[in-house]
Amino acid sequence: MKHYQKEINKRRTFGIISHPDAGKTTLTEKLLLFGGAIQEAGAVKSNKIKKGATSDFMEIERQRGISVATSVLAFEYRDIKINILDTPGHKDFAEDTFRTLTAVDSVIVVIDVAKGVEEQTEKLVEVCRMRNIPMIVFINKLDREGKDAFELLDEIEQKLNLTVTPLSFPIGMGYDFKGIYNIWEKNVNLFTGDPRKDIEETVKISDLKSEELDELIGDAAADTLREELELAQGVYPEFEREEYLEGKLQPVFFGSALNNFGVRELLDCFIKIAPPPRPKESDTRLVKPDEKEFTGFVFKIHANMDPKHRDRLAFIKIVSGKFERNKNYLHVRNNKNMKFSSPNAFFAEKKEIVDVSYPGDIVGLHDTGNFKIGDTLTEGENLMYKGIPSFSPEHFRYINNADPMKSKQLEKGIDQLMDEGVAQLFTLDMNGRKIIGTVGALQFEVIQYRLEHEYGAKCTYENLNVHKATWVEAEDEKSEEFKDFKRLKSKFLAKDKSGQLVFLADSQFSLQMTQQKYPSIKFHYTSEF
Repeated sequence: MKHYQKEINKRRTFGIISHPDAGKTTLTEKLLLFGGAIQEAGAVKSNKIKKGATSDFMEIERQRGISVATSVLAFEYRDIKINILDTPGHKDFAEDTFRTLTAVDSVIVVIDVAKGVEEQTEKLVEVCRMRNIPMIVFINKLDREGKDAFELLDEIEQKLNLTVTPLSFPIGMGYDFKGIYNIWEKNVNLFTGDPRKDIEETVKISDLKSEELDELIGDAAADTLREELELAQGVYPEFEREEYLEGKLQPVFFGSALNNFGVRELLDCFIKIAPPPRPKESDTRLVKPDEKEFTGFVFKIHANMDPKHRDRLAFIKIVSGKFERNKNYLHVRNNKNMKFSSPNAFFAEKKEIVDVSYPGDIVGLHDTGNFKIGDTLTEGENLMYKGIPSFSPEHFRYINNADPMKSKQLEKGIDQLMDEGVAQLFTLDMNGRKIIGTVGALQFEVIQYRLEHEYGAKCTYENLNVHKATWVEAEDEKSEEFKDFKRLKSKFLAKDKSGQLVFLADSQFSLQMTQQKYPSIKFHYTSEF
């Protein structure tokens, strides 16, 4: 039991969130570098180095220089096992990111020093605040000209509604960037611009008044730093770990991920303060990580991790107990027992088979179509984890088969991509035509690309005027009102993948009119009612 508790306490599972291009994937790479996991970190943009980023392993991600899928990366650092869930920053893949946030215990928010807080960051932080997930803020790209440190801290407080406290502070910025004073460890890290050197060299300065500081960074910079630190300590609260864990206080670090600068400070502080696996609410009770019985849930499904083999992987976050290879577990929704002979642990696209995994770990299970997002596995207890909704899509198109010889491949492809949660499929009641609904317009391209390259099926799209899809719930399905609704609105009714009735409203006005006309029918914006 002691060994089990020790394993739980050394796990840290977190997600990195930000607006696109704030440097999230680059930061992920640098963290792996410290874990000794990769020798040379790939930059997302640069075409000079042929090495792409490790966490972007889908072909389309390399072409576009963006992250599309959520990848899972694990490494050890100072006896702590760290699981990073790298999420797409692009807003068209927000749904994937929201789901990933149900599987993390804490979050690092990356903010671009020049652009400050952007809209995608606001949305994601709001989701973290709803769930009280502890957050650390990393202000990136300090080697470029950007906003003043205090201005940024204010912006974070106002726009994101957070209470921040800086744990490191920049000395200058852009061209005058000299380095970082680490408030947490009381030392100075000087910036040389050489990524290989910048990792090691820190100078311990416990007394800010000492002349050593002037010698290191020059008189002017030293005076400014003393003033700014004094001001910062006056304005911002002291760091309290309890407050951070309850999601009431957010520590802030400064650095430049591309130059590998300030990343070690972030990581060292992170492993000390970030929470080990946390309890999770199910539909019957609160489940704690140190319970003996295994429970876990599927937060993501990824088809074709390896294009040569049509494999699907269900990503499972372990909440309690230990997951063992070849042991029988109950699939709660289907009420059947399953066992897994080759559960995988991840390192970007590299996978290893593991015998035992502990709470906080993410395990990939090979799936032949049994899993859906949100499914729960247990050792026999009948409980379901909640909180992974499907959102109402905002873009709709008819999907047509462009190659009649390949209709089977197309159907299989659409089926598997929808299980992955890339988009949602609606079938019209009237004529059985298939409609794809997505949260962002870029999804359509991804679907088309993956259907062709992974399933050998070509499709074309046709525009369709739909404003919103809402899930329909009737108080009494035999009532005249419901029959009338189905008769009059038959052109706009469809079924989603699990057979639920969906109303496709062509405008906000017609949705309001329908709601007024049929008061006993409820229209929901998420599928989790």
